[in-house]
Amino acid sequence: MSGVTAANPPALTLVLGDEELLSARAIAAAVQAARAVDPGADVREYEGGALVPGEVAEMLSPSLFGGRRVLVLRSGQDARKDMITTLLAYAKDPDPEVNLIVGHLGGAKGKALADGLKSAGATVVAVPKMKGARERVAFVRDEIRRLGGSCGEDAATVLLDAVGNDLRELAAACSQLMADTDGRITAETVARYYKGRAEVSGFTVADAAIVGDVPGALEALRWALHVGVDPVPIADALADGVRTVARVAGAGRGNAYQLASSLGMPAWKIERAQKQSRGWSPEGLVDAMRAAADCNAAVKGGAEDRGYALERAVVAVATARRGGGR
Repeated sequence: MSGVTAANPPALTLVLGDEELLSARAIAAAVQAARAVDPGADVREYEGGALVPGEVAEMLSPSLFGGRRVLVLRSGQDARKDMITTLLAYAKDPDPEVNLIVGHLGGAKGKALADGLKSAGATVVAVPKMKGARERVAFVRDEIRRLGGSCGEDAATVLLDAVGNDLRELAAACSQLMADTDGRITAETVARYYKGRAEVSGFTVADAAIVGDVPGALEALRWALHVGVDPVPIADALADGVRTVARVAGAGRGNAYQLASSLGMPAWKIERAQKQSRGWSPEGLVDAMRAAADCNAAVKGGAEDRGYALERAVVAVATARRGGGR
């Protein structure tokens, strides 16, 4: 994030990428840098698709009362063509008392805006989506270090297993661990702190069903419902698990890292699905996908007994894996 500093906040900042948490942090840091120079800076935020040229022209024009102005444009990829034209015309000769901060997902949509800002010399902060387990492990370790603690790779891996892959949830978990411990985060610390959490997640129910473990899946399901886990994410996890196994099984054998790009999945998820796919037949997968779809319809359609719908689906999926679906 070089260039986004209190001493010299850039006139143009482009936050480029689709990792939501990192994008939000980068934009906040750029705003903070501008406010560090002028605590009374006029900060205004807009959505790219809702902003019209007249509004931005007014904001970017010289102020009668002086003072720094900060214009934050989120979802810049959604800006209309006339809006992009206005912004790029301004970017050729930006006002030194104005900080223009543009968030952009980085895809093909609205690419002219991102490319034009780069050409105009904007400071680019890259925030691409984290796609692999290794990147998330590194994120957890960096987050703990940023908060003043220490965390080994094994501890970060355990935290990923307990919390999941969403960066916001991981960041919140890191913050909570730091608040409740001495800052030295070990695998034992994480396991002790999150004991029971993974046991009641929808993904644990799905994992047990997909490998044919009916007793384990039903036990996890009943416990999850007992402690108040919503049935919808459990049904979603079951459907996602079956779809993932079907896609990976259909892709044939291959290195997980090589299949990651073609399947659009992280390698760690493919590796897990490859192990889970053993014992499945094409017919069994069809039956399991039908059972998961029926369960989703029942759970999300207001079935009288959503718990029973989930139990039926879990048994059906596990039975289909064992070849008893027909």
